Amino acid sequence: MPLTHFDAEGHAHMVDVSAKAVTARVAVAVAAVVMRPETLALVSEGRAKKGDVLGVARLAGIMAAKRTADLIPLCHPLPITRVAVDLVADPDLPGVRIEARVQTTGQTGVEMEALTAASVAALTVYDMLKAAERSMRIEGLQVILKDGGKSGRYEAER
Repeated sequence: MPLTHFDAEGHAHMVDVSAKAVTARVAVAVAAVVMRPETLALVSEGRAKKGDVLGVARLAGIMAAKRTADLIPLCHPLPITRVAVDLVADPDLPGVRIEARVQTTGQTGVEMEALTAASVAALTVYDMLKAAERSMRIEGLQVILKDGGKSGRYEAER
């Protein structure tokens, strides 16, 4: 399958989506921040020194989705109609599970916006807790759902 972000000479370019149909599109991406149980307790009990870890990370993820075209050179700026970033403290991980859902009605998908939202939310969790634990890991960043457009629906096996 040819890569769409390169022309016949191999030069990077922004894909022309002007002939594509305008359709409802959605993408969902996930990630996790793995940490020690005692670090997770700071989140669950509201004792993190920087404040509301999950609330701040949620806002950071939403803001990041809206700025994706500023960060990823060949992404189209999109009229995003909805961004939802959910963060859940999971003692079984232990850590924080993140899910970002982005929607638009447009000519190209929102997978990069969902991935950016999940990534930045995870980075924000790390930033807010790094004083307590520098060994946290960000894992499992992936698109788990993409729907809309010519290629139709994609769901990751889980």
